[in-house]
Amino acid sequence: MFRVSDGVPILDLRRQYREIREEIREAVERVFESQAFILGAEVRTFEEHVERYLEKGIAVGCASGTDALILALMALDIGPGDEVITTPYSFFATASCITRVGARPVFADIDPATYNIDLKDVAAKITPATKAFLPVHLFGQMVPLERIASLCREEGVTIIEDAAQAFGSWRRVDDKIVRAGVMGDVGCYSFFPTKNLGACGDAGMTVALDPTLGERLKKLRVHGAGTTYIHEEVGLNSRLDAVQAAVLDVKLRHLEEWNVERRMLADRYRMYFGMKKLEGTVTLPVELEGNHHIHHQYVIRAPRRDELMAYLEERGLSTRVYYPLSLHLQKCFAFLGYREGDFPESERLSREALALPIFGGLLPEEQERLVDAIGEFYGA
Repeated sequence: MFRVSDGVPILDLRRQYREIREEIREAVERVFESQAFILGAEVRTFEEHVERYLEKGIAVGCASGTDALILALMALDIGPGDEVITTPYSFFATASCITRVGARPVFADIDPATYNIDLKDVAAKITPATKAFLPVHLFGQMVPLERIASLCREEGVTIIEDAAQAFGSWRRVDDKIVRAGVMGDVGCYSFFPTKNLGACGDAGMTVALDPTLGERLKKLRVHGAGTTYIHEEVGLNSRLDAVQAAVLDVKLRHLEEWNVERRMLADRYRMYFGMKKLEGTVTLPVELEGNHHIHHQYVIRAPRRDELMAYLEERGLSTRVYYPLSLHLQKCFAFLGYREGDFPESERLSREALALPIFGGLLPEEQERLVDAIGEFYGA
Protein backbone atom coordinates (compact mmCIF):
# COMPACT_ATOMS: atom_id res chain seq x y z
CA MET A 1 0.00 0.00 0.00
CA PHE A 2 1.37 3.40 -1.00
CA ARG A 3 0.59 6.46 1.09
CA VAL A 4 0.96 9.99 -0.24
CA SER A 5 2.13 11.06 3.22
CA ASP A 6 5.27 8.96 2.68
CA GLY A 7 6.44 11.36 -0.03
CA VAL A 8 6.60 10.99 -3.78
CA PRO A 9 9.59 9.12 -5.27
CA ILE A 10 11.10 10.00 -8.64
CA LEU A 11 10.73 6.31 -9.54
CA ASP A 12 9.38 3.17 -7.90
CA LEU A 13 9.93 0.04 -9.98
CA ARG A 14 8.40 -2.16 -7.27
CA ARG A 15 4.87 -1.10 -8.18
CA GLN A 16 5.19 -2.39 -11.73
CA TYR A 17 7.00 -5.54 -10.61
CA ARG A 18 4.17 -6.53 -8.29
CA GLU A 19 1.83 -6.68 -11.28
CA ILE A 20 3.96 -9.27 -13.11
CA ARG A 21 5.87 -10.94 -10.28
CA GLU A 22 4.72 -14.47 -11.05
CA GLU A 23 5.39 -14.14 -14.79
CA ILE A 24 8.91 -12.88 -14.08
CA ARG A 25 9.68 -15.60 -11.57
CA GLU A 26 8.45 -18.28 -13.94
CA ALA A 27 10.64 -16.93 -16.75
CA VAL A 28 13.74 -16.67 -14.58
CA GLU A 29 13.18 -20.14 -13.14
CA ARG A 30 12.99 -21.50 -16.68
CA VAL A 31 16.43 -20.09 -17.42
CA PHE A 32 17.92 -21.52 -14.22
CA GLU A 33 16.44 -24.91 -14.96
CA SER A 34 18.05 -24.84 -18.41
CA GLN A 35 21.41 -23.56 -17.07
CA ALA A 36 21.87 -21.85 -20.46
CA PHE A 37 22.77 -18.30 -19.48
CA ILE A 38 24.46 -16.63 -22.45
CA LEU A 39 22.64 -15.93 -25.76
CA GLY A 40 20.81 -19.11 -26.80
CA ALA A 41 17.09 -19.77 -27.20
CA GLU A 42 15.85 -17.16 -24.72
CA VAL A 43 17.75 -14.38 -26.46
CA ARG A 44 16.73 -15.46 -29.94
CA THR A 45 13.06 -15.66 -28.88
CA PHE A 46 13.19 -12.14 -27.49
CA GLU A 47 14.93 -10.87 -30.63
CA GLU A 48 12.23 -12.45 -32.81
CA HIS A 49 9.49 -10.89 -30.73
CA VAL A 50 11.15 -7.47 -31.04
CA GLU A 51 11.40 -7.90 -34.81
CA ARG A 52 7.70 -8.71 -34.90
CA TYR A 53 6.88 -5.71 -32.69
CA LEU A 54 8.94 -3.30 -34.80
CA GLU A 55 7.67 -4.92 -38.03
CA LYS A 56 11.08 -4.65 -39.68
CA GLY A 57 14.80 -5.08 -39.07
CA ILE A 58 17.25 -7.65 -37.70
CA ALA A 59 17.37 -7.48 -33.89
CA VAL A 60 20.69 -8.20 -32.18
CA GLY A 61 20.73 -8.28 -28.39
CA CYS A 62 23.82 -6.99 -26.60
CA ALA A 63 25.05 -6.11 -23.13
CA SER A 64 23.93 -2.46 -22.85
CA GLY A 65 22.64 0.57 -24.70
CA THR A 66 26.15 1.99 -24.71
CA ASP A 67 27.48 -1.15 -26.39
CA ALA A 68 24.64 -0.95 -28.90
CA LEU A 69 25.91 2.45 -30.03
CA ILE A 70 29.52 1.30 -30.19
CA LEU A 71 28.60 -1.84 -32.12
CA ALA A 72 26.57 0.19 -34.62
CA LEU A 73 29.44 2.60 -35.21
CA MET A 74 31.89 -0.30 -35.60
CA ALA A 75 29.63 -2.18 -37.99
CA LEU A 76 29.41 0.93 -40.19
CA ASP A 77 33.24 1.28 -40.21
CA ILE A 78 33.14 4.68 -38.54
CA GLY A 79 36.47 5.66 -37.02
CA PRO A 80 39.40 8.08 -37.10
CA GLY A 81 38.92 10.98 -39.51
CA ASP A 82 35.13 10.61 -39.55
CA GLU A 83 32.64 13.08 -38.13
CA VAL A 84 29.32 12.12 -36.54
CA ILE A 85 26.68 14.80 -35.98
CA THR A 86 24.71 14.49 -32.77
CA THR A 87 23.03 16.45 -30.00
CA PRO A 88 24.79 18.12 -27.05
CA TYR A 89 21.69 17.50 -24.90
CA SER A 90 21.63 13.81 -24.10
CA PHE A 91 23.05 11.12 -21.85
CA PHE A 92 26.86 10.98 -21.94
CA ALA A 93 27.05 7.71 -23.90
CA THR A 94 25.66 9.27 -27.08
CA ALA A 95 28.83 11.31 -27.62
CA SER A 96 31.31 9.14 -25.73
CA CYS A 97 30.67 6.18 -28.05
CA ILE A 98 31.63 8.32 -31.04
CA THR A 99 34.97 9.21 -29.46
CA ARG A 100 35.45 5.60 -28.33
CA VAL A 101 35.69 4.44 -31.96
CA GLY A 102 38.06 7.30 -32.80
CA ALA A 103 35.56 9.52 -34.63
CA ARG A 104 34.73 13.14 -33.82
CA PRO A 105 31.38 14.28 -32.41
CA VAL A 106 29.99 17.36 -34.13
CA PHE A 107 27.18 18.93 -32.17
CA ALA A 108 24.05 20.64 -33.49
CA ASP A 109 21.76 22.62 -31.20
CA ILE A 110 18.30 21.51 -30.09
CA ASP A 111 14.73 22.50 -30.83
CA PRO A 112 13.61 24.42 -27.70
CA ALA A 113 10.07 23.03 -27.97
CA THR A 114 10.71 19.29 -28.28
CA TYR A 115 14.25 19.19 -26.74
CA ASN A 116 15.30 17.03 -29.70
CA ILE A 117 18.05 17.95 -32.14
CA ASP A 118 17.37 20.83 -34.55
CA LEU A 119 17.40 19.31 -38.05
CA LYS A 120 18.13 22.66 -39.73
CA ASP A 121 21.31 22.94 -37.67
CA VAL A 122 22.16 19.34 -38.56
CA ALA A 123 21.87 20.11 -42.27
CA ALA A 124 24.20 23.08 -41.83
CA LYS A 125 26.83 20.92 -40.11
CA ILE A 126 27.19 18.27 -42.83
CA THR A 127 30.65 18.29 -44.44
CA PRO A 128 32.59 15.84 -46.64
CA ALA A 129 33.93 14.32 -43.40
CA THR A 130 30.43 13.56 -42.05
CA LYS A 131 30.01 9.80 -41.97
CA ALA A 132 26.90 9.52 -39.82
CA PHE A 133 24.07 11.39 -38.14
CA LEU A 134 23.22 10.13 -34.65
CA PRO A 135 19.91 11.64 -33.48
CA VAL A 136 18.50 10.92 -30.01
CA HIS A 137 14.77 10.34 -29.55
CA LEU A 138 14.91 12.11 -26.22
CA PHE A 139 12.59 11.37 -23.29
CA GLY A 140 10.42 9.10 -25.49
CA GLN A 141 9.66 11.44 -28.41
CA MET A 142 10.88 10.82 -31.94
CA VAL A 143 12.91 13.14 -34.14
CA PRO A 144 11.06 13.67 -37.48
CA LEU A 145 13.79 11.96 -39.48
CA GLU A 146 11.80 11.91 -42.70
CA ARG A 147 12.60 15.63 -42.97
CA ILE A 148 16.33 14.96 -43.38
CA ALA A 149 16.54 11.39 -44.66
CA SER A 150 16.83 12.33 -48.35
CA LEU A 151 19.62 14.85 -47.64
CA CYS A 152 21.51 12.21 -45.67
CA ARG A 153 21.20 9.74 -48.55
CA GLU A 154 22.42 12.34 -51.04
CA GLU A 155 25.44 13.13 -48.87
CA GLY A 156 26.24 9.50 -48.06
CA VAL A 157 25.47 10.02 -44.36
CA THR A 158 24.26 7.00 -42.41
CA ILE A 159 21.53 7.50 -39.79
CA ILE A 160 22.11 5.75 -36.46
CA GLU A 161 19.13 6.22 -34.15
CA ASP A 162 19.78 6.48 -30.43
CA ALA A 163 16.40 5.15 -29.32
CA ALA A 164 17.59 4.27 -25.81
CA GLN A 165 14.69 6.22 -24.28
CA ALA A 166 12.11 5.51 -26.94
CA PHE A 167 11.38 1.81 -27.34
CA GLY A 168 7.69 1.78 -28.25
CA SER A 169 7.54 5.36 -29.46
CA TRP A 170 6.30 5.86 -33.00
CA ARG A 171 5.73 8.47 -35.68
CA ARG A 172 3.16 8.64 -38.46
CA VAL A 173 4.92 9.15 -41.81
CA ASP A 174 2.98 9.09 -45.09
CA ASP A 175 0.00 7.53 -43.30
CA LYS A 176 2.18 4.72 -41.95
CA ILE A 177 3.34 4.13 -38.39
CA VAL A 178 7.12 3.82 -38.04
CA ARG A 179 8.60 2.96 -34.66
CA ALA A 180 11.67 4.55 -33.12
CA GLY A 181 14.83 2.77 -34.19
CA VAL A 182 13.73 1.65 -37.65
CA MET A 183 13.50 4.95 -39.53
CA GLY A 184 17.25 5.17 -40.18
CA ASP A 185 19.87 2.55 -41.02
CA VAL A 186 20.36 1.08 -37.56
CA GLY A 187 18.63 1.65 -34.23
CA CYS A 188 20.13 1.36 -30.75
CA TYR A 189 18.16 0.60 -27.59
CA SER A 190 18.90 0.50 -23.89
CA PHE A 191 17.00 -1.81 -21.56
CA PHE A 192 18.46 -0.31 -18.37
CA PRO A 193 16.01 -1.06 -15.52
CA THR A 194 14.57 2.47 -15.47
CA LYS A 195 13.54 2.40 -19.14
CA ASN A 196 9.93 1.88 -20.26
CA LEU A 197 11.08 -1.60 -21.29
CA GLY A 198 13.63 -2.35 -18.60
CA ALA A 199 15.66 -5.43 -17.72
CA CYS A 200 16.79 -6.55 -14.26
CA GLY A 201 20.30 -5.31 -15.02
CA ASP A 202 22.18 -3.94 -18.02
CA ALA A 203 20.94 -4.94 -21.48
CA GLY A 204 20.71 -3.42 -24.94
CA MET A 205 19.96 -4.09 -28.58
CA THR A 206 20.72 -2.97 -32.10
CA VAL A 207 18.28 -3.31 -34.97
CA ALA A 208 19.64 -3.17 -38.52
CA LEU A 209 17.49 -2.68 -41.59
CA ASP A 210 20.08 -4.33 -43.85
CA PRO A 211 20.46 -8.10 -43.24
CA THR A 212 24.18 -7.99 -44.06
CA LEU A 213 24.69 -5.31 -41.42
CA GLY A 214 22.65 -7.38 -38.98
CA GLU A 215 24.91 -10.38 -39.50
CA ARG A 216 27.99 -8.26 -38.92
CA LEU A 217 26.52 -6.94 -35.68
CA LYS A 218 25.98 -10.52 -34.51
CA LYS A 219 29.65 -11.27 -35.11
CA LEU A 220 30.91 -8.08 -33.51
CA ARG A 221 29.05 -8.78 -30.25
CA VAL A 222 31.03 -12.05 -29.82
CA HIS A 223 34.58 -10.79 -30.35
CA GLY A 224 34.11 -10.63 -34.13
CA ALA A 225 33.80 -14.39 -34.42
CA GLY A 226 31.73 -15.93 -37.20
CA THR A 227 32.52 -19.41 -35.92
CA THR A 228 33.67 -20.27 -32.41
CA TYR A 229 37.37 -19.37 -32.01
CA ILE A 230 37.55 -18.16 -35.63
CA HIS A 231 37.74 -14.36 -35.57
CA GLU A 232 37.17 -12.38 -38.76
CA GLU A 233 37.71 -9.03 -37.01
CA VAL A 234 38.17 -7.58 -33.54
CA GLY A 235 34.81 -7.11 -31.88
CA LEU A 236 33.46 -6.79 -28.34
CA ASN A 237 32.30 -9.12 -25.61
CA SER A 238 28.75 -7.78 -25.58
CA ARG A 239 26.32 -10.64 -25.33
CA LEU A 240 22.78 -10.36 -23.99
CA ASP A 241 22.32 -12.95 -21.28
CA ALA A 242 19.35 -15.28 -21.10
CA VAL A 243 17.99 -14.02 -17.77
CA GLN A 244 17.71 -10.47 -19.09
CA ALA A 245 16.12 -11.69 -22.33
CA ALA A 246 13.56 -13.78 -20.46
CA VAL A 247 12.60 -10.85 -18.22
CA LEU A 248 12.41 -8.46 -21.17
CA ASP A 249 10.24 -10.89 -23.14
CA VAL A 250 7.72 -10.94 -20.31
CA LYS A 251 7.71 -7.15 -20.06
CA LEU A 252 7.39 -6.71 -23.83
CA ARG A 253 3.93 -8.30 -23.58
CA HIS A 254 2.86 -5.49 -21.25
CA LEU A 255 4.69 -2.58 -22.86
CA GLU A 256 1.81 -1.10 -24.84
CA GLU A 257 -0.49 -0.89 -21.82
CA TRP A 258 2.32 0.61 -19.73
CA ASN A 259 3.00 3.25 -22.38
CA VAL A 260 -0.70 4.08 -22.52
CA GLU A 261 -0.56 4.60 -18.77
CA ARG A 262 2.41 6.97 -19.13
CA ARG A 263 0.53 9.03 -21.69
CA MET A 264 -2.41 9.18 -19.29
CA LEU A 265 -0.09 10.35 -16.49
CA ALA A 266 1.26 13.08 -18.78
CA ASP A 267 -2.29 14.19 -19.57
CA ARG A 268 -3.09 14.26 -15.87
CA TYR A 269 -0.06 16.45 -15.16
CA ARG A 270 -1.26 18.87 -17.84
CA MET A 271 -4.72 18.92 -16.24
CA TYR A 272 -3.34 19.64 -12.77
CA PHE A 273 -1.00 22.35 -14.06
CA GLY A 274 -3.94 23.88 -15.91
CA MET A 275 -6.12 23.81 -12.79
CA LYS A 276 -3.40 25.67 -10.88
CA LYS A 277 -2.96 28.12 -13.79
CA LEU A 278 0.77 27.33 -13.92
CA GLU A 279 1.16 26.84 -17.69
CA GLY A 280 2.32 30.42 -18.08
CA THR A 281 4.91 29.96 -15.34
CA VAL A 282 6.41 26.57 -16.17
CA THR A 283 6.66 25.14 -19.69
CA LEU A 284 5.17 21.69 -20.15
CA PRO A 285 6.50 19.13 -22.65
CA VAL A 286 4.92 19.19 -26.11
CA GLU A 287 4.16 16.37 -28.50
CA LEU A 288 5.22 17.03 -32.07
CA GLU A 289 2.43 16.50 -34.60
CA GLY A 290 2.50 12.94 -35.89
CA ASN A 291 4.34 11.61 -32.84
CA HIS A 292 3.27 9.06 -30.24
CA HIS A 293 5.25 10.25 -27.21
CA ILE A 294 5.80 7.52 -24.60
CA HIS A 295 7.09 9.88 -21.88
CA HIS A 296 10.12 7.99 -20.66
CA GLN A 297 10.65 11.20 -18.72
CA TYR A 298 8.25 14.08 -18.07
CA VAL A 299 10.46 17.15 -18.24
CA ILE A 300 9.23 20.69 -17.65
CA ARG A 301 11.06 24.00 -17.95
CA ALA A 302 11.03 25.78 -14.61
CA PRO A 303 12.25 29.28 -13.65
CA ARG A 304 14.58 29.19 -10.60
CA ARG A 305 14.83 25.45 -11.20
CA ASP A 306 17.37 24.64 -8.50
CA GLU A 307 15.43 26.57 -5.84
CA LEU A 308 12.23 24.79 -6.84
CA MET A 309 13.94 21.41 -6.71
CA ALA A 310 15.23 22.08 -3.19
CA TYR A 311 11.78 23.33 -2.09
CA LEU A 312 10.15 20.13 -3.32
CA GLU A 313 12.83 17.90 -1.80
CA GLU A 314 12.21 19.44 1.62
CA ARG A 315 8.62 18.26 1.32
CA GLY A 316 9.51 14.71 0.30
CA LEU A 317 8.76 15.32 -3.37
CA SER A 318 11.52 13.93 -5.57
CA THR A 319 12.51 15.40 -8.93
CA ARG A 320 15.63 15.09 -11.06
CA VAL A 321 17.66 17.07 -13.57
CA TYR A 322 18.26 15.64 -17.05
CA TYR A 323 20.85 16.98 -17.93
CA PRO A 324 22.73 19.56 -15.82
CA LEU A 325 25.58 20.23 -18.26
CA SER A 326 25.54 20.21 -22.05
CA LEU A 327 27.89 17.62 -23.51
CA HIS A 328 29.94 20.23 -25.37
CA LEU A 329 30.87 21.75 -21.98
CA GLN A 330 31.91 18.48 -20.34
CA LYS A 331 35.60 18.51 -19.37
CA CYS A 332 36.35 15.30 -21.25
CA PHE A 333 35.19 16.90 -24.51
CA ALA A 334 37.27 20.07 -24.13
CA PHE A 335 39.49 18.84 -26.97
CA LEU A 336 36.61 19.46 -29.38
CA GLY A 337 37.08 23.20 -28.88
CA TYR A 338 33.50 24.18 -28.02
CA ARG A 339 32.78 27.03 -25.62
CA GLU A 340 29.89 28.28 -23.54
CA GLY A 341 27.42 30.03 -25.81
CA ASP A 342 28.01 27.76 -28.81
CA PHE A 343 24.69 25.95 -28.30
CA PRO A 344 22.43 28.40 -26.45
CA GLU A 345 19.23 26.34 -26.56
CA SER A 346 20.92 23.28 -25.07
CA GLU A 347 22.63 25.37 -22.42
CA ARG A 348 19.40 27.13 -21.47
CA LEU A 349 17.51 23.85 -21.18
CA SER A 350 20.26 22.49 -18.90
CA ARG A 351 19.49 25.37 -16.53
CA GLU A 352 15.71 25.00 -16.68
CA ALA A 353 14.88 21.31 -17.17
CA LEU A 354 13.24 19.45 -14.29
CA ALA A 355 11.98 15.87 -14.54
CA LEU A 356 8.88 15.00 -12.53
CA PRO A 357 7.98 11.47 -11.42
CA ILE A 358 6.33 9.39 -14.15
CA PHE A 359 6.17 5.62 -13.75
CA GLY A 360 3.71 2.76 -13.63
CA GLY A 361 1.53 2.93 -10.56
CA LEU A 362 2.04 6.65 -9.86
CA LEU A 363 -1.09 7.79 -8.03
CA PRO A 364 -3.28 10.77 -8.96
CA GLU A 365 -2.90 12.06 -5.40
CA GLU A 366 0.86 11.98 -5.74
CA GLN A 367 0.79 13.97 -8.96
CA GLU A 368 -1.66 16.48 -7.50
CA ARG A 369 0.44 16.92 -4.37
CA LEU A 370 3.52 17.61 -6.48
CA VAL A 371 1.77 20.17 -8.71
CA ASP A 372 0.21 21.85 -5.67
CA ALA A 373 3.68 22.25 -4.15
CA ILE A 374 5.02 23.72 -7.40
CA GLY A 375 2.12 26.18 -7.31
CA GLU A 376 2.93 27.12 -3.74
CA PHE A 377 6.55 27.78 -4.66
CA TYR A 378 5.52 30.17 -7.42
CA GLY A 379 2.75 31.75 -5.34
CA ALA A 380 -0.06 30.36 -7.46
